[in-house]
Amino acid sequence: MNRDQLFHIAEDYFKQQGWTAFPFQKKTWNAFLSGKNGLLNAPTGSGKTYALWVAIVLQYIKNNPHYKKPPKKGLKAIWITPLRSLSQEIAQTSQRFVDGIGLPFTVGIRSGDTSTKERNAQKKSMPDLLITTPESLHLLLSSKDHEKTFKDCTAIVVDEWHELLGTKRGVQMELGISRLRAIAPVLRIWGISATIGNLDQARDVLLGIPDAVNNSSNDEEITLSRKHNQQQTNPYRESVLIKANIKKDITVKSIIPATMDKFPWRGHLGLHLLKEVTEIINSSKSTLIFTNTRAQCELWFQALMTNYPEYAGEVAMHHGSINKETRIWVENAIRNESLKACVCTSSLDLGVDFAPVETIIQVGGPKGVARFLQRAGRSGHRPGETSVIYFLPTHALELIEAAALQKAVASQAVEDRLPYLNCYDVLIQYLCTLAVAGGFYPDEIYPQIKSTFCFQGITEREWQWCLDFIVHGSSSLQNYDEYKKVLVDDDGRFYIDSRAIAMRHRLQMGTIVTATDVTVKYVTGGYIGSIEEYFISQLSRGDVFIFAGRTLEFVRLKGMVAQVRNSTRKTGKVSNWQGSRLPLSSQLGELLRDEMQYFQTGKKRSPEIKALRDIIQRQQLESIVPDRNQFLIETFKTREGYHTVFYPFEGRQVHMAMSGLLAYRISLLQPITFSLAFNDYGFELLSDQPFDMQEVLDNNLLTPEMLKEDLLASINGTELARRRFRNIAVIAGLVFTGYPNKLIKAKHLQNSSQLLFEVFRDNEPDNLLFQQAYTETYEHEVEEYRLRAAMERIATQEIVWKQCEKPTPFSFPIITDRLREKLSSEKLADRIKRMQLKWE
Repeated sequence: MNRDQLFHIAEDYFKQQGWTAFPFQKKTWNAFLSGKNGLLNAPTGSGKTYALWVAIVLQYIKNNPHYKKPPKKGLKAIWITPLRSLSQEIAQTSQRFVDGIGLPFTVGIRSGDTSTKERNAQKKSMPDLLITTPESLHLLLSSKDHEKTFKDCTAIVVDEWHELLGTKRGVQMELGISRLRAIAPVLRIWGISATIGNLDQARDVLLGIPDAVNNSSNDEEITLSRKHNQQQTNPYRESVLIKANIKKDITVKSIIPATMDKFPWRGHLGLHLLKEVTEIINSSKSTLIFTNTRAQCELWFQALMTNYPEYAGEVAMHHGSINKETRIWVENAIRNESLKACVCTSSLDLGVDFAPVETIIQVGGPKGVARFLQRAGRSGHRPGETSVIYFLPTHALELIEAAALQKAVASQAVEDRLPYLNCYDVLIQYLCTLAVAGGFYPDEIYPQIKSTFCFQGITEREWQWCLDFIVHGSSSLQNYDEYKKVLVDDDGRFYIDSRAIAMRHRLQMGTIVTATDVTVKYVTGGYIGSIEEYFISQLSRGDVFIFAGRTLEFVRLKGMVAQVRNSTRKTGKVSNWQGSRLPLSSQLGELLRDEMQYFQTGKKRSPEIKALRDIIQRQQLESIVPDRNQFLIETFKTREGYHTVFYPFEGRQVHMAMSGLLAYRISLLQPITFSLAFNDYGFELLSDQPFDMQEVLDNNLLTPEMLKEDLLASINGTELARRRFRNIAVIAGLVFTGYPNKLIKAKHLQNSSQLLFEVFRDNEPDNLLFQQAYTETYEHEVEEYRLRAAMERIATQEIVWKQCEKPTPFSFPIITDRLREKLSSEKLADRIKRMQLKWE
């Protein structure tokens, strides 16, 4: 069949559905049929699934003209999705298309939710298309007959690649792809990404690093930029980047309160705007209310149910800790439009193709442009429809963020996702996976490893260290047999022979290391969901807490199961999860600094500027509103002590590091102790004695020089690295997390990993896993590169130091965030009210 005939098959199906193929879909079909690998950049809801699944099917038909006959059994293509919740929708879409053109293909799903019966059936006969997750792919690679399973595979598609890039799951995919392309000679590799800034680099990470020659094209939609050599480990011809170029109209509307406190504080506005939210719900056919954390999700759902009981059955909640059956019910209810609203987290961010939701509400700043665009895309989730998203501020200053987001939407200024380099823990886990799967020869695997973006720079010495580690357990652990997992036979094959070691390895495969979860069940046995152990450990018998939209009374902890019963009380602790605060992205920080000039001058007329007029006037009366070329420092004295507040507008993570760094540098000038507080807009140094700010400026303490050395001394880098090492130890298999239903408690895991950290620190400081803990601390936790860029920017700005008589509106949220750590919600609200009255 020629290409026109193949396209005719797909276009006939589209015509039957009342659709017309988009140009980007045809370009993708064409590139795939030409034997190319690539990355498709398309927004959520644009038909990107059809772009690649149709291409895979047309390639099969091209090679098999009598395609309506039963195909040869075996796997033809793999579709990787980062979220299990996406699998059902992709499977239904894929199956509908092959059924519609009369191709007898089967589509299967394999993930943590797949039953044992289904897995056994797949072992006997794989479906033609397998939809799976990175973790399940590696579990398949750990089987002894994996080469037979994958040898005839013609394509792998990594969906939502932007969600995997910049994570260890992304590294896991790089390694998995390197293995698959060595097994399957005709494999084509494609990624789909909805929102990402560094698209060219994203493609490089996905496809690997063979010898490359950069080329360019003037075609704005398809860029042929790399010709790959024809080595066996990298059987590329050309790679392409295809952009959908579908203009998605997004309307951003701020929910502005009728009155505004002159001294704003975090969390104050949110639920006060409940009435406005219900008006939006009632005027819309369907609404998604996105929150940034699971705790916030619980809080909003509970508030809606308590104040508006008539919503029972019409409003639901969705987040990752609720049981699978409830999540699926909610997804189906959204799909068939039987729900009026759903309060949710990022669990509904990605490309599940519901019937389009009419309205989106974002509670609080999304902290990133890409995340905001992704959520906005759930509204009008069909090509050509306008997306409407309401922005609900949790404190007044977030309205500046709303204005910056409107600008970001217009310019499509999304963030980069920076890839990991040299993740030795993931590599060690992968080598053990190959050793479980019948073994490997290092000379064969090393070129495959080197072809990945993550390990392009690995040296032979580092490679040898990893091999020695899985065999001997590193030099300081050689006397302990439990760390000696891999054997080497006379032929040089590395393999795992022990069934116990193999089972423990399979149980612990993956790179998502979270706090230990406790199952929440009724005393009578009904399953509700799972919650982190640290939250449950704070409860005593009889305590009431809110989880999964229910008010529950804690009865007892039995093993790793929290037994509960329903409570008639209306209030209780809201279940919360550690590490749930999202930091401001550098892209949004820059837009915020740009937007400040409009709030300073008032030249731009917008509802946000009008709403914040009194706050801005008060800020200008006490201090200034900095423009993009100014760096503001405020000092004032209260009964708490001497306050110094700095405003870089770079996000919590950068401010945490910068505050510690500056406090350390000032302490070198004079003996002084500080309390630190920070939010996304700035940070505070509080001391019981004054210091000379002019001396700080004269000594250039905001310089990026000596940054790494001063960081190590100021932020207790060793303690941060020790915490980071726990995850590394789990991924590398140094610490075993336990068997199902007999998981090891988080504090025991922490103790075990801390002991290993100290052993390596004292006896083996050149241990690659030990060094990795420090590298990740500075690059991913402290974000040293962002801190350095911020300090280099400050060096070019005009520093404005304002000596204020009392706290300013901009400083107030930072001060109240510090108090939040010490006071209960009720006491905090009372204390803030007194502070506001005094300072107003």
